[in-house]
Amino acid sequence: MRRIVKTYATGTVEVHAVAGIDLTVERGDFVAIMGTSGSGKSTLMNIIGCLDIPTRGRYLLDGVDVRELDESQLSMVRNRKIGFIFQSYNLIPRTTALSNVELPLSYAGVKRKERRARALDALDAVGLADRVDHLPSELSGGQQQRVAVARALVTEPALLLADEPTGNLDSQSTHEVMELFSDLNRQGRTIVLITHEDEVARYADRVIQLRDGLVVFDRRAARHDAGQVA
Repeated sequence: MRRIVKTYATGTVEVHAVAGIDLTVERGDFVAIMGTSGSGKSTLMNIIGCLDIPTRGRYLLDGVDVRELDESQLSMVRNRKIGFIFQSYNLIPRTTALSNVELPLSYAGVKRKERRARALDALDAVGLADRVDHLPSELSGGQQQRVAVARALVTEPALLLADEPTGNLDSQSTHEVMELFSDLNRQGRTIVLITHEDEVARYADRVIQLRDGLVVFDRRAARHDAGQVA
């Protein structure tokens, strides 16, 4: 990201939600983005996830300049290059864990046999091979979030983007989910995590603090040598 600006108009007043951010996330990074309400972290997350485009600036995701893409191409990027994980899990209530994980592959037109095999592999990777036929209501909060992680993984995305993924979890489930993220990162997954919790941010290799739409703190605890993602 280079000189990323996002401006919203409220009446005659312009609000700079993101005020000129330079940021590089390398392939294999595990980054936590922190900030108080109004700091710009939600806006930045939406831009990173291609849910919104910057007013000004350049954003390359896996080598692609997202500002040059139309809505159909952006939708394809979101489905194939980014795995989203949300605080509220966003699972379909009356659908099994397996079918929930298959969903992105269905949208991508993957044939049933292949998508079922890939979904089973993803659920196995998050430790839920024995829960594939369970409904979300039959799973704990931590298990539901693991299903959401499996759904994010199943398309083999370049980037896992997690927005307050432990916000609805107790301390034990938070630890289990964050250990899962750590394991995925050690396997080479690139993860960007939005959080306001210091104990969650400590799992990341790098912590970025936002204030008033700007990066005010960027600490890297460990570096990876692979190429650039965002």
